[in-house]
Order: sequence, then C-alpha cells, then structure tokens
Amino acid sequence: MPSDFSDVLTNEALPKTCATLTLRIIKSFEFRTEKSLVLHSINLESTTVGQLKDLARQAIKTQPGWKPYKTVVLDTLKLYTQAHGAKTTNLIINLDHDDWIFDDDSKILADVGFENETEVSFFNRDLYEQFKLHPETHWDC
Repeated sequence: MPSDFSDVLTNEALPKTCATLTLRIIKSFEFRTEKSLVLHSINLESTTVGQLKDLARQAIKTQPGWKPYKTVVLDTLKLYTQAHGAKTTNLIINLDHDDWIFDDDSKILADVGFENETEVSFFNRDLYEQFKLHPETHWDC
C-alpha cells in the first residue's frame, strides 16, 4: 500500500545549506519566559555561531512581537534538542550538559553538530548561572 508520508528523517530532509533552526529566546528562567524564533534557509556549512547570534538579535530588534525581549542581553547559545533526539524534563533549558554550550563564536554551525531542525536556547549566561545555583521557578505563584 503506497504511503503519502516520506521515510526521510526531518533532520535529513533539507541540505545543510538550507536548514531550519528554532531558537528558544529566554527572557527569564524563574518565570519560564521564552519565545521561539524560527529561522529558515540557514547555511550550516558557512554560518558561524556568532553570526547565528547576530541573526537572532537582529530579528528581535526588527520583527513584531519581540518588545519584551529587546532589553535582555543575549550572549549564549546552548543545544536544547535535535530532531528525533531526547528532550530534557526541564521545560525552559537543559541544566545538565554544559558541554552543549557553544562558547566559540567563530565555529561553523555544521562543525559543532547543527543539522536541520536543531533547537537551541539563546539566553543571558549570568542569569543562567544564577538559575543553576537555585533552580526554582515562580511561574505557578
């Protein structure tokens, strides 16, 4: 019986030169305030970590709906999940795996493991470190 669905995995459906990425822009860890920014047609073989940060900052400055995020100093990217990968139980960010933080802005995205449908968190590193020390949320108050 023929199927209307492809057997190609979503992370392999597009070439690395035309990937879709989701950035979880985090305003507050305690209140779980985040908004997803979807970027299309990203060339993972030529775009650097620093350029991805700049693309996200520019989108926040220019696209509607981002006013509450314009004052946040966003300086750090960390892997959240990849297509068909396991997700963390923390709804805002992975608190483990600090080795998933992308510290080198000169690295090419494909070289650090990005593929189509990769989801990363973009946040303020100081606020992240404070939250790790006391990972309490206040969103249910």
